[in-house]
Amino acid sequence: MKCPYCGFAQDRVVDSRESKEADSIRRRRECERCNKRFTTYERIDEIPYMVVKKDGRREKFERQKVLSGLLHACEKRPVPASAMEALVDEAESFLMDSPERERTTSEIGELIMERLKALDTVAYIRFASVYRDFKDVREFKEELEQLLGTKERRKSR
Repeated sequence: MKCPYCGFAQDRVVDSRESKEADSIRRRRECERCNKRFTTYERIDEIPYMVVKKDGRREKFERQKVLSGLLHACEKRPVPASAMEALVDEAESFLMDSPERERTTSEIGELIMERLKALDTVAYIRFASVYRDFKDVREFKEELEQLLGTKERRKSR
């Protein structure tokens, strides 16, 4: 940061405060050469994380949207809110790990369904029915049979 008065590059921060809107930080600085004070504002310039929809559209990732879907799937089920929150955290971390700052909805949905299957099978089926958009009862039945087959194989071990 250069002093606006003398152009010297060395200064010290005298005071820092978050703005009222909490979107920037106001800093009072003092030039180490001319001792004049000036104010700077620092703002985070963040590129949002994006989700690529099935039709190719890109949308900003909305954590609340994922949590809302989980809340509907887990309604009246013994799934603790902390587990749902952890699931959303994991989906968000998965997105953050992407070098392009974007993931497809199918990648995120599969991750959530895999974790939800271990938490509660009824909630998993509810989430899958909306996420996979079952066209008819046959598709729904196939998913249930696959789930039941997996459970029976675990019991026989």
